[in-house]
Amino acid sequence: MAVLQREHGRRVLLEQIRQSGRVPRIELADKTGISRATVTTITAEFLQNGLIEEVAREDSDGDARRGRPRVDLKIRGDARLIAGVKVSSLKLSLVLLDFEGSQIATLETELDQTRQSPDKLAGDIRDAVAQLAEVAGHAPSDVSGVGIGIAGMVQAGGGFVHWSPSLNERNVQFGAVLTDVLGVPAFIDNDANLVAVAEHRFGLGKTHNDFIVVTIESGVGMGLMIGGELYRGTRGCGAEFGHTKVHLDGALCRCGQRGCLEAYVADYALLREASIVAATNDDEDSSARVKSLLSAAKQGDPAAKTIVDRAGRMFAMGLANLVNIFDPELIILAGEQMQFDHLFADDVITAMRKSIVQIDKPPPDVVIHKWGDLMWAQGAAAYALDKVSELALAGLSDHAA
Repeated sequence: MAVLQREHGRRVLLEQIRQSGRVPRIELADKTGISRATVTTITAEFLQNGLIEEVAREDSDGDARRGRPRVDLKIRGDARLIAGVKVSSLKLSLVLLDFEGSQIATLETELDQTRQSPDKLAGDIRDAVAQLAEVAGHAPSDVSGVGIGIAGMVQAGGGFVHWSPSLNERNVQFGAVLTDVLGVPAFIDNDANLVAVAEHRFGLGKTHNDFIVVTIESGVGMGLMIGGELYRGTRGCGAEFGHTKVHLDGALCRCGQRGCLEAYVADYALLREASIVAATNDDEDSSARVKSLLSAAKQGDPAAKTIVDRAGRMFAMGLANLVNIFDPELIILAGEQMQFDHLFADDVITAMRKSIVQIDKPPPDVVIHKWGDLMWAQGAAAYALDKVSELALAGLSDHAA
């Protein structure tokens, strides 16, 4: 029991120091409810192992003249380096954080194909992480852990990928493959989940404990925060908003099922419809073709407008279902397609609000966060930072008397 209490105290104190930025020992005791004696013992352990450091207080007064300057405690940024990686269709976006969570370098590199073998993608990630470390003036071996956000159905706890559009195999122990190739612990999760982590730590969700992030890019994803905790489901495949059904025996989704929401609103779905009923320039890349399609719809092209209007109706139906099931405080729309407005136009949001349960309270706010892939990578890095911190504390437990 004493060992468990000590481990719990370590976790609570390290997280409180990180949240506070700089904090005196006495304040740590007040904020956490942990006794001053235990705070002193555990923080001494942190100091000895280089996880935190003492810094002179900016308002230090008379004690300094007697040779005893008052000090605060803070996370020692140099203690660990953590990389975060966002796997996109043809690109890797990377962020390097120190142990405080401060960003110290970023990098974006191209992939030569959309779908790859697990070993090939792991090798590309390894090379990109090495390049990221070098940009920051570090050796690749200085990186203590890597977080990876990837589209698809991911069992985060075991690093198991049931399916991903970035991999040419199903049911892959991709976390183990990455850890072996990188030579450091790798922590993988669904990319939309990690956007929710980033929103909660850095973004629009900082002041909310119950919110939903919906991401719309080449696919449709969702991250669900309940009570300040990320919800993944019992199999790690929860909150798969893009694969909820909106049409019985409907359009084919890239997951292999039919009638999924994603099969009507994702980039590939819009372009598939456009190739059938509207003229598109096949010489353009997919992003340019989507932009051309949406522009044509705005200009009144009948075929393009039919495609875009149907996507909006399906998306409104999906959002209304989310509100009726979860009743969140906030819905955040993020992703590449947020540079356009067809999925959050007034008529789409109005349609959503008409389809939700009506009570004498306002519906949840729906807000747009037009952040780029580097912010997704920051969510992956934040996820890995928590995991690396757990490993650091486990190391202390292994050597505890």
